[in-house]
Amino acid sequence: MAPTWYRDPETPVVQFDPRLEVSPFTLFRRLREGPAPLLIDVRARPSERSLEGAERWPGQEWEPPAGRDVVLFDDDGGEAPAVLRRLHEAGHEQVRMLFGGLDLYEFSLDPRVVGESTYLTLG
Repeated sequence: MAPTWYRDPETPVVQFDPRLEVSPFTLFRRLREGPAPLLIDVRARPSERSLEGAERWPGQEWEPPAGRDVVLFDDDGGEAPAVLRRLHEAGHEQVRMLFGGLDLYEFSLDPRVVGESTYLTLG
């Protein structure tokens, strides 16, 4: 589970794996059209920026609810892979992470294009 690998020291290659990740626009559509997944903020230090309805990471003992899609997110996709890996190893295949984190989500969803509500909260 390595979303970025290097062809050579100066050429990063970012890979998207739909079995492990959800794209920002796909998540946006799920939030708008439903059913919305359970959103879990796995950041060690959450900021004011988040997603509407998101819950804080309850800790290592947490188990996702059966039959519910779950999307983990952080700022840039750096913290979520370790949590995702642990949950997948425990058999929770319905859990994915937000590709690129909140940084890519915010960059990808221009309110002038998708409408006023992007489900991103800023404070």
